[in-house]
Amino acid sequence: MSNEYIINESWTEVKEPEQKYFSDSANDITYKIIGACFDVYNELGRGFAEVVYKDAIEYEFKKRAIFFEREKKYNIKYKDTVLSHYYFADFIVENKVILEIKAQQGVIESHFKQVINYLAVSNSSIGLLINFGETSLKYKRIVLTN
Repeated sequence: MSNEYIINESWTEVKEPEQKYFSDSANDITYKIIGACFDVYNELGRGFAEVVYKDAIEYEFKKRAIFFEREKKYNIKYKDTVLSHYYFADFIVENKVILEIKAQQGVIESHFKQVINYLAVSNSSIGLLINFGETSLKYKRIVLTN
């Protein structure tokens, strides 16, 4: 059985959420994440290093009582062993959504592959790649399907 990955065709410009949802579905969690990132972008704009945006996102998650782990380490298993190399995802949110932050002009193919790798090792099915380095906040939603 092979896994299939779906990547949105184009960048999506984020607009401020109109409603709040409080269920724990992955779709609702991504909605909350994007809302928090929108607030960070409105406050900071572009031009900061990734770590600054990550710190601000952490603040927003705590303020909104969104459970997360930052710089979550994932071991890579190969057959009956764990390899010496591993991945660090920027955030895992509500144990369901991988969040990868960028702060640069243009996101390239390797960034999408990075999120796909994180999805594979974490057994998560949804990832968000959010870029603070453009003239407006941009994101891509990446979905792992079986």
